[in-house]
Amino acid sequence: MTYTGRVVVGGPSDLRRLDAVEIRKLAVGPLANDVYLLTCRRTGAQVLVDAADSPDDVLALVREGSPSARLDLVVTTHRHADHSRALAAVAAGTGAAVAVGDPDADAVAAATGVHVARRVGHGDVLQVGDLTLEVVALRGHTPGSVALAYREPGAVREPEAVAGRVHLFTGDSLFPGGVGNTDRDPARFDRLLTDVTERVFDRFDDATWVYPGHGDDTTLGAERPHLGAWRERGW
Repeated sequence: MTYTGRVVVGGPSDLRRLDAVEIRKLAVGPLANDVYLLTCRRTGAQVLVDAADSPDDVLALVREGSPSARLDLVVTTHRHADHSRALAAVAAGTGAAVAVGDPDADAVAAATGVHVARRVGHGDVLQVGDLTLEVVALRGHTPGSVALAYREPGAVREPEAVAGRVHLFTGDSLFPGGVGNTDRDPARFDRLLTDVTERVFDRFDDATWVYPGHGDDTTLGAERPHLGAWRERGW
């Protein structure tokens, strides 16, 4: 089946199979948070992006990728509670290490009781099996919000694979139609839109696939024409 990126709470996960990685997307919780599981196809190593809610469902997602429930790393994209309500249960149930953007790490640890093994910053690299994930700090929604960028390798064998294409997991910093909530604070909005412009749109091409923290996916090509309108409207 072709990946669509459209999932609903209580429904099944959606699977995208690329040459080196399988990407699973699941919606959980009252705010319909998106949870992503990346599985290295050669090594079986796995990384979860946001153990958001409904720990039994998140653990079931982990088992979809690995029947042994192997989970190497959980990345929490930012400190808001709806992105980490299942973190303690998932970390305890799998033994996975936890990574958080450094400015948000203390808040996540205090709220969840989970040890943050890796405090990451802009430009850091996370290696999970054969998968290389670049940390892109996007300040403004929270001080420590991070995105993860995965670039497909050169060879293409799977129908959905595209050599060199970037897959960007943006948490609540970039959605279809705009950047994340900055509570109408002009300084925070300017910081976030500037980071998104300089660190995402100026670096990655239109084929880049965006996996947000809630709702449907998008591409940078679909959103790029609207950057000026976003800045003008101020949110």
